[in-house]
Amino acid sequence: MAIHLQQALEVGKYIFTQRLKGRKRYPLVLMLEPLFRCNLACPGCGKIQHPTDVLKQHLTPEQCFAAAEECGAPIVSIPGGEPLLHPQIDEIVRGLIERKKFIYLCTNGLLLEKSLDKFQPSPYLTFSVHLDGMRDWHDYCVNRKGVFDIAVQAIRAAKAKGFRVTTNTTIFEGADPKQMQEFFDFLSTLNIDGMMISPGYSYEWAPDQEHFLKREQTRALFREILAPFKAGKTKWNFNHNPLFLDFLTGEKDYECTPWGSPSYSVLGWQKPCYLLNEGHYATFSELLEKTDWSKYGHASGNPKCADCMVHCGYEPTAATDAMQPQNIARSIGSVFG
Repeated sequence: MAIHLQQALEVGKYIFTQRLKGRKRYPLVLMLEPLFRCNLACPGCGKIQHPTDVLKQHLTPEQCFAAAEECGAPIVSIPGGEPLLHPQIDEIVRGLIERKKFIYLCTNGLLLEKSLDKFQPSPYLTFSVHLDGMRDWHDYCVNRKGVFDIAVQAIRAAKAKGFRVTTNTTIFEGADPKQMQEFFDFLSTLNIDGMMISPGYSYEWAPDQEHFLKREQTRALFREILAPFKAGKTKWNFNHNPLFLDFLTGEKDYECTPWGSPSYSVLGWQKPCYLLNEGHYATFSELLEKTDWSKYGHASGNPKCADCMVHCGYEPTAATDAMQPQNIARSIGSVFG
C-alpha cells in the first residue's frame, strides 16, 4: 500500500468533519518550512534564493508545533531547504508525532543515512526522498554529481531500519518518457512505500525559468509517461489519490485549492500559496480571511496560475473529490493496491 490505511482513514474523517461544520476552505497539508538553507543549489528551486540573513534563520520546535495546531491539517510536509540541516529536526518530528500528525520529511538524501539514528520508525513518519530520475538525469537536475547514488544508498539504509520511505519526483520539460518509465521500474525494486510525482514548480525565484511545463505540455507528457500504468501493464506504487493522476493526464479538470496546502516558514504564512511570493501573514486565520482567493487558480485568469498543475494546489482538490459517492470505491481500492 502507498497511502497507508491509517492515514487514509484519518484524512477521510477529517474531510467529513470539515464538511459537517460547513467549512468551505480548510487545509489538508501544512507545508512546514523550518529553514530555507540547503546543501544543494538546484536550478529549479526558488527557496534558496532568499537573502543571507533569512537563510541563517530557522523555526524553533515551539513555533513548528504552534503552526501545526493553528492550522489543524492532518498531514505535515516538511520541505526546505534541507530540513535535516535543522539542529532540532528530531525534536520537531517527535513533537508532531505526539500530536498525531502524518509527517513527510522531504530530503535530498545527502544527510539521511547519517541522521537515521535521530528518529524512530513510526506509521506517522515518512522520509520523502527527492529523486528526479536515473543517475545522470537526477545529478543534472540537482547540479551535482554523485547525489543519486548517495540518495539511493540512504533509501536502502532507511528501509533496512524499518522506516517508511517514499520518493518525490519533479518532472521538467525535457524529461524523456521512456527513461522516466525505466526510473519508476527501478524505484519499484527499492521496496519503497510509494512514489510521488509533480510537474515542475513554477517558482518565481528559480534561476532556471525555461524548463517549467505549460499546461498542455504537462498533460501530453504525463499521458505518455503513465500510459503503461494506466493500461495495467505496470504496478507502480504511487503515493497519490488516483484522481490526481487523472488530472495530470487530462482525464479530470480541477480548479486549484491553494488554501489546501498552506506554507509556514520563518517569514510567516506565505500568501497565497507555496509557489507565489506575494508576502506573508502573521496568522493562519489572516491568510484564510484576508486573501482574495478569486484572484488565484486557473479560472481566475491570473497569468501566474495559468499553467500550474502542481500537487500542492491540486491534490487537495482531488482528495475532496474522492469523498464524492461516485469516487469513494475507487479511492478506497487504491489504498489496497
